[in-house]
Amino acid sequence: MGSFITNLILASIRMASPLIFLSLAELYSQRAGLVNIGIEGIAAIGSLTGFMVSLISGNPLLGVLAGALAGILVNMIFAYATITLCAEQIVYGMAINIFAPALAAFAYRVYFGSGSELVQANLMVTLKGLLGIKSDSFLVNLFLDQTPMVYFAYILVIVTAVYFRRTKSGLNYKAVGEYPKAAATIGINVIGVKYLSCVICGALAGIGGAYLTTCYSKTYVDGNVAGRGFIALAAVIFGRWSSGGVLIACLFFGFCDALQIRLQLINNTLPYQFFQMIPYVATIVVLALIGAKKAGPKASGQPYRKEER
Repeated sequence: MGSFITNLILASIRMASPLIFLSLAELYSQRAGLVNIGIEGIAAIGSLTGFMVSLISGNPLLGVLAGALAGILVNMIFAYATITLCAEQIVYGMAINIFAPALAAFAYRVYFGSGSELVQANLMVTLKGLLGIKSDSFLVNLFLDQTPMVYFAYILVIVTAVYFRRTKSGLNYKAVGEYPKAAATIGINVIGVKYLSCVICGALAGIGGAYLTTCYSKTYVDGNVAGRGFIALAAVIFGRWSSGGVLIACLFFGFCDALQIRLQLINNTLPYQFFQMIPYVATIVVLALIGAKKAGPKASGQPYRKEER
């Protein structure tokens, strides 16, 4: 029982990491007034790009950087449509969710063919492996047996909290998502902030996708993002649009994901699909309980037209 709990905790930390990247991507987007439900699609293209670059170069870190770049490029479609053309954000977010995974699947088949053999790439080495530590104690595994991307995810939560709460730039950023016209009157470049938010959102969502194929799994398969982009949307609502709340939400959803995998391993009677539902059922329950109490940016989802008064 003790081994089950310790392994569950360690797995929860690892599985929360991609959710943190994806949730922070959505947080930065919504704080600038952009509701981007295309996180799932951006993560899918980041996952494939990270895998291919890691496989070709032999360097998972380059794969993560390539995933971030791919995420930015795809999200610029959303940015141009919703910021410059003032198009409906939900519609174009869904379009990204349809377009990007299909593009990733097509690119994979073009490059690797349609054979059934799974191509594998090297995973990023953990800090414990880099330091050559042999101990298998719980604390060593908890704090050292993690890839650098896990530490980066949790550091990013702290940086985000400080940025939005303690810096003038962060306050200006939030003002764009709350009252863009008022922000414009005091000299804030509303359009520039919104485009910046799309760059940050695309990069973080791409990194979250690349994490899955450079730090978590050696192979790429269609659908490997597995709804994490939509869970990230729920995590932002659950976390009340704050980085600390998002962290708690991601740890909760990461725990649910780790739990369902371990329940599959110890159960021989129920279908495995029953346990796979756990993270998604938890998402629905969370949204049902707190989704109606909206506390997000007041201008979130609303187009900004510079010429309007």
